[in-house]
Amino acid sequence: MAEILKMVAITFLPALELRASIPYGIFGTDFHWSSVFIICVVANFIVGIVIFIFLEWIIKLICLIKPIEALWKRYIDRTQKRISKGVEKYGEWAVAVFIGIPLPGSGVYTGAVASFLIGLNLKKFIVANLIGVIIAGVLVTLICLTGSGLSNIFIKQI
Repeated sequence: MAEILKMVAITFLPALELRASIPYGIFGTDFHWSSVFIICVVANFIVGIVIFIFLEWIIKLICLIKPIEALWKRYIDRTQKRISKGVEKYGEWAVAVFIGIPLPGSGVYTGAVASFLIGLNLKKFIVANLIGVIIAGVLVTLICLTGSGLSNIFIKQI
């Protein structure tokens, strides 16, 4: 149980997410890679939804201060105008790909913030989040499994 909690905790860290929890689970625990994949993907999916919902609550709370609300509305309007064509064309698929690319600066945290800024509703974000997290999980798992398999070619096991 402690190893599962460690994987979930790593998944919840904004800069790490699946990029660190899956390698930790595969190389640092005795769990089968498929169990690691399921645990980490489910945890990452949940954190994305929590962040999306929590972000909306925080923004509403902060916007109770009228000068901040005016600044926020101008910022949102400007952001939505700049990216409206891409959102209209690709919608939640663009968010899914953004979440699914396992590179620094992408993932569910930034995907949730971006989705909130472009005005994506919760239902569409959930779909994008699920697809993106699965893509990221598959890519990171494949990289780990391929890498560990390739190391056996070059390193003799004693």
